[in-house]
Parts: sequence; structure tokens; C-alpha cells
Amino acid sequence: MYKLTLAASAAAFALSSTAMAQSAQDRLDARYDRALAAGYKALFLCSGLAIAERNGTTRTPEQIQAWELTGIYPKLDPIIRGLDYEIVRRPSGQIAHVQVAWADDMPDRVAVYYDRDIGCSVLPVGAPEDISQPELSVEAEQEAQPEPESSANNTALEMPFSAAFDGTYGEGSRTTAVVVRKAGGIDAERYADGFGPNTPQRTWSVAKSLAATLVGAAVLSGEHTVSDPIAVGYWLRGSRGEPRNAVTIDHALRMASGRYSDTPGNRTDPLYWGGTTIDERALGWPMVHPPGTVYRYSNNDTLLAIKAIQPYMTYYGASDFLAKAGMHNTVAETDWWGGYMLSSQVWSTARDLAKLGQLYLDNGMYGEERLLPENWRDYVSNPSGPQPMGTQWGYGAGWWTFRRPEGNGFEGIPDDAFAARGNRGQYIVVVPSRDIVIVRRGEDMVGTRFDIAAFTRDVLAALD
Repeated sequence: MYKLTLAASAAAFALSSTAMAQSAQDRLDARYDRALAAGYKALFLCSGLAIAERNGTTRTPEQIQAWELTGIYPKLDPIIRGLDYEIVRRPSGQIAHVQVAWADDMPDRVAVYYDRDIGCSVLPVGAPEDISQPELSVEAEQEAQPEPESSANNTALEMPFSAAFDGTYGEGSRTTAVVVRKAGGIDAERYADGFGPNTPQRTWSVAKSLAATLVGAAVLSGEHTVSDPIAVGYWLRGSRGEPRNAVTIDHALRMASGRYSDTPGNRTDPLYWGGTTIDERALGWPMVHPPGTVYRYSNNDTLLAIKAIQPYMTYYGASDFLAKAGMHNTVAETDWWGGYMLSSQVWSTARDLAKLGQLYLDNGMYGEERLLPENWRDYVSNPSGPQPMGTQWGYGAGWWTFRRPEGNGFEGIPDDAFAARGNRGQYIVVVPSRDIVIVRRGEDMVGTRFDIAAFTRDVLAALD
């Protein structure tokens, strides 16, 4: 009897301990989610407001909360709406930082606006609120100007454009802008209320295609080739026997580094919203496959590719290239140590994204200046190497393709079409054989999706 009682007591204690441990972990996770939600909100308000003012237009906190801060990740969505925030400006009126309260015993989460070239960065959890030195007198951004108007409005595109805004291409989808460029100029464009040609939005993973473009510029300079090993061990102070040193820039651009990632799609919340750095978060993942053998979509691979060209980027920053490409209303943001977050954290306008597509239509030329190698378009749009499973889409080098090695599964879309794709419905579609670029921007909520293939097919059919 004593043994039975003792065994029962031990089992009850074990269950109690497990419940206590789970409760403690639940509380810790809930606190962490609040910290991430506050960082998310601080960064979006900082970038959305400051870069709009940089571009000579305006956005309001209410608009950003209604569009960018609704329908986000399920864990953060119910938290983010109730978090109090403060927008702190310098004497000139320029935004210094945005801070968001999240815990009584911790400083507010802070996103700092540095300057017009690198935008905002979210600081680590626990960073002091006054770190942006808001008392400093810094020249204000340009005054808000009326949004430029376009006389281009090809009536042939009325049907697909109207359908893009009324949910035809995805129930519940929320389109903010569509632009079509044809033969080097804007053929038609349309914007949702509150958005215009100068309105910046986060590109999300469309930034990966910009990252591949910057790698192309580095290759054109002669300082890098896509077959260069990235030398992960060097950045991590590893030994000569470091197996990850076999990963090349090409492997990283093609999502084929062979490294482990902890979630499908490689969610990088600690980096994006938690204030960790690229060096801390993106480099150290171990190998689980030989490089070049398995496709695994990963933010960390794009960050690794940009890390590989860091010597080039130190002297020729992203803003230099964007200016050369005519993308004057685009800002490539960094972590708080200055590492480019080109897996997601770029803010751009619909027109500027169309210019990026135009650069590829023109085979790397902008006017009389070559910005990309002659074969770069073919390189990024070639779905060679391991491919994603369970989809009609193929993957090139930082760009998605409508064809896979075994063929094109998208009826009505030419084989040479390729695309940049980002979260919440950001798209650039480049169709060289038709001399057409299609841009769709949105703030689609979790659980909704915009059918970019159907929209592309309808636009191309309308322009036949």
C-alpha cells in the first residue's frame, strides 16, 4: 500500500511539475510575443511615416494601422492593436523614433529613423527610449507635395484593373496599387484611396529580387562572381574545416545552401521584430544537405548572399544603385548594426518596382549605362538546380519563374515570364517577349491570396 501511495504521489508531482513548467513557458512565450508585436508596430509606424515624408508625401498612423497592421501573423495580430505608441520628432519636424509600450518593467520598443538612405531600424528589446537623440537638430525632409498624376490610362486594362480591386482575383484581397509598363513607359496605373505614386509600402520578399539585382551589380564590377564561396567560417571566425565554406553565392540565391532552418519559409521574427542582427541570427545555421542539392526557401540564404558582397556594399551602398536605376522613392533598410535586411525590409513605391522590372526588360541597361551584366536576366530567370515542391512555380536566382525545368504550367503566360513575390501580395511580373512589366501591391490579410497568375494572364490578353 505504501508503495502504491508513493507511486501515486510521484506521478501527481510529475504531472504538477509538468503543468507548472508549461505554464511558465506559456507566460514566457506570451511576454515574448508582446515584445515582438511592439517591435513590429514601432518599425512599421517609423518606416511608413518617415519614408512617406522622405518621398514628399504623407501617411497617417491610422492608415498604417488599418492596412499594414491588420491581418498579420495570428499570434501578433490581436496584441498589436492595443499597444500604445508615441511618435517622437526632432525640432525640425523629422521623425526621430517611434516607441511602443509593451511591459511595465521594460523600456518601450524603439524603431529609430536614421536618414533618408537607410530608413528605420528596430532596436533590441530593452534599448533605451532616448537612444535616437531626438533633441538633435536635423534638416527636415522635403515638404509634402501633391501626388504626381499620370495621363496613362489604357482603357483596354479597365476590366483586369477593376477586378484587381474588387476581390475577383482573391476573395478578401486588398489591392493598394497596380501599374503596367509597356514599351518603356507607364501604360496604366491605379491606386486605392489614400495611396498614390509616392506612397511607400514594405516590399516583403520582393526585396529578395532586389538583393539578386545588387549581387548582379557586384558581379558587373568584377569584384565578385556567383561561384564565389561565401566563406561563412570567416564571418563566424570558424576553422579552415568549416563545411559551410562550400556554400557559394549561387547556392544562396537559389535557396540551395543546404543549411537548416527552423520553420518553413524560415520565419526570422527575432531579426525582423526583435532587434537581433544578421550576424547574430542569419549566419550560424548548420548544414543538413550538401550545397546545391535541396531547395529550401529561406530568408537566411538571401541575407547570406548579401553578406557575401559586403565588401562591395561597403563602398557602393544600396542607395547608390537605387539612384542609378531611377528608384528614388525606395529605401533599403538595415539592422541596427548596418547590415542590409534585403530578405524583406525594403520600402518602395509601385512605380519604383515597375522601374526595377523595366531594368530587366532592358537587359540591365538604364539609359546609356549598364547596371547589370548582359546575361543577368537569363541567369536570374533560369530555374536550374533544385526546385520547390508542390507548386507550379519554378525558382531561379532570387526570382520566381512561371516555368519549371519540366515545363510551363501557366496557360496564357509566356515561358520567359518571371516574377518577384512578397508577403501580403507584393508582385513584379516581367515578360520580356511582350515588353511588359506588371506590378501589383497589396495588404492582403492572413488567409487571403491574390491570384497574380490570373491577373497577369488577363493583362496580357487585354494588351494583345
